[in-house]
Amino acid sequence: MAPDADIDFGEREDLQRLIDLVRPALEQDTAGKAGVTGVLGFFERFGRQVIGIADDAYQMLVFTGQLIVALGRTLGDPRRLRMTPLVAFMQDAGINGLPIVFIMTFFIGAVIALVGTNLLTTLGVEVFTIQLVGVAILREFGVVITAILLSGRSASSFAAQIGSMRMNQETDAMQVMGVDRFDALVIPRILAALLMMPLMTFCADIGGLAGGLLVSWVTIDISPVFFIQRTLETVDIKHFWIGMCKAPFLALIIAAAGCRHGLMVGGDVQSLGQNVTSAVVQSIFMVIMFDAIFAVIFMALDL
Repeated sequence: MAPDADIDFGEREDLQRLIDLVRPALEQDTAGKAGVTGVLGFFERFGRQVIGIADDAYQMLVFTGQLIVALGRTLGDPRRLRMTPLVAFMQDAGINGLPIVFIMTFFIGAVIALVGTNLLTTLGVEVFTIQLVGVAILREFGVVITAILLSGRSASSFAAQIGSMRMNQETDAMQVMGVDRFDALVIPRILAALLMMPLMTFCADIGGLAGGLLVSWVTIDISPVFFIQRTLETVDIKHFWIGMCKAPFLALIIAAAGCRHGLMVGGDVQSLGQNVTSAVVQSIFMVIMFDAIFAVIFMALDL
């Protein structure tokens, strides 16, 4: 119904007064929905996107500050740490994800070895496939694939769990009872991700190398013993430690994104779905971006 439609309630003057009262708001809402078209409409939408990104960045800074304060309180008084949920989240986010991490990186290592074998065989240096697999898996693919899988499993899980509590007003009840929501909801999830990410990365490295070993054995008849021996001799241990050093930073980014978007959930299901999706997309984007930043830093340090 158009907001300017003429409505007659007869003798019901109270209803007529109510319609007259809300008519200006209806007209304003309709005008806002119409928006601006053409070039001005493009700039309007672009401006709204920029404002939305700036607001999201501000909210991220606020959350980061609150998280640092909460971590400082926990480190200053370890008794504040809730061990039961910490162990449960370590089981859910880390231990339960080890099989899928191993299988995924196994196939990634197999693909890298297959591509390397096809390219290097034409040059007669197919033995360098071992170095290719070792460096690629230990330095980059092991930790990045693990981080992406953790984003899909844990960031979405954290956002959905905390968001459901927000919808049911459980977080409001916690605040009324004097329970800090960061201590109860955020810190255990953050620490669980920090503790389990290195273990998952190590498992991913083993899986990737196993996939490369199998393909090298089948395609170019490199024995497993020779593959392992040459990997230990030619692949510098620094590549392993570079990958492991990136693991805690990426885990922190992923867990923080999931918790932050969970706390942003409103009182409706649509808000829950949007924030769960945003948590996964943002965490994967941040993982790729920070991995590129780390690559530039390590290159500048000649590592």
